[in-house]
Amino acid sequence: MRPTLQDVATAVGVSRSTVSNAYCRPDQLSAALRTRILDTARQLGYPGPNPTARSLRRGFAGAIGVLFTSQLSYAFTDPFAVRFLAGVAEAAERHGTSLLLVPLPTGATQARAAVENAAVDGFCVYCAADEDWALDVIRGRGLPFVTTAPPADRYVGIDERAAARSVADHLVGLGHRRVALLADTVLPEAPPGPLQLAGVDAARHPTTRGRLAGFADALAAVGVDWPDITLLNATGNSRAAGAEAVAGFFAGDDPPTAVLAASDVLALGALDALGERAATVSVTGFDDVAEAAAAGLTTVRQPAEEKGRIAAELLLDPPADDAAGQLLLPTELVVRTSTRPVPRS
Repeated sequence: MRPTLQDVATAVGVSRSTVSNAYCRPDQLSAALRTRILDTARQLGYPGPNPTARSLRRGFAGAIGVLFTSQLSYAFTDPFAVRFLAGVAEAAERHGTSLLLVPLPTGATQARAAVENAAVDGFCVYCAADEDWALDVIRGRGLPFVTTAPPADRYVGIDERAAARSVADHLVGLGHRRVALLADTVLPEAPPGPLQLAGVDAARHPTTRGRLAGFADALAAVGVDWPDITLLNATGNSRAAGAEAVAGFFAGDDPPTAVLAASDVLALGALDALGERAATVSVTGFDDVAEAAAAGLTTVRQPAEEKGRIAAELLLDPPADDAAGQLLLPTELVVRTSTRPVPRS
């Protein structure tokens, strides 16, 4: 059988608490006694107190969870998510705590278990979709959380609708009226390419809804109503998915003159698919990831690292004033070479 703390105490001839102090409170023992206890533990094969049990006794886990509604690999491959996590990590390091990435599996039972069983002291909820159940589970555990979008008691985000309208207004100002909107996973299980949507409120994800609404606002202001707008669905927020959604769509007669993409990686995929047509079709993105500047992509810049850092700070050092825990960060329209006036016929 695996040796226990009591086995070590018996072998040394001391109490259980004295052995525990050798690991957790070494200042309570003489150096000679602590060395004798640790040497005996090694000889018996005792590995030390169980860290999980120890955290339960202390009442905290020493880690914060970052809740993703995407696969775990997304946290390491999506350029915006990587920058957000860098900000969270910076704050966590400053507070001497660890991070636990918590992706939600596709199965409802497994997803609920992931939130219920995560050994964390609170959650940063990254780009959560309409999964109020996850927030309810966190509340049921009595844990604090911060989201990246309102409404919530604590959040740090941007005005998605206003930011999206700024880039759409830019295209409208260049004379574009036949515009394709490109977003990912607009509806669950929807195939790539053109998608009929009753309205922006039917989109699954709140961030997608906000950005589509901003695009639609700018087009409506110049007489282009929702039924007359082309919507392209990508099956994920990746460059490959963006290219797949756009592929072949611009080959027909009278195609759109511009693409408003809900993220930079989708916009970069659209440029890949357009190939030589990219010289005549304007394309915009959202986020201003590093690759956007290299591609000359017009986009909306939002502070990814700052968003992550502030989210973690709100969780680890919450303000006394509740209103100070609800923040909207500024965005900026960045105009580059991927947008131009409508070509003359």
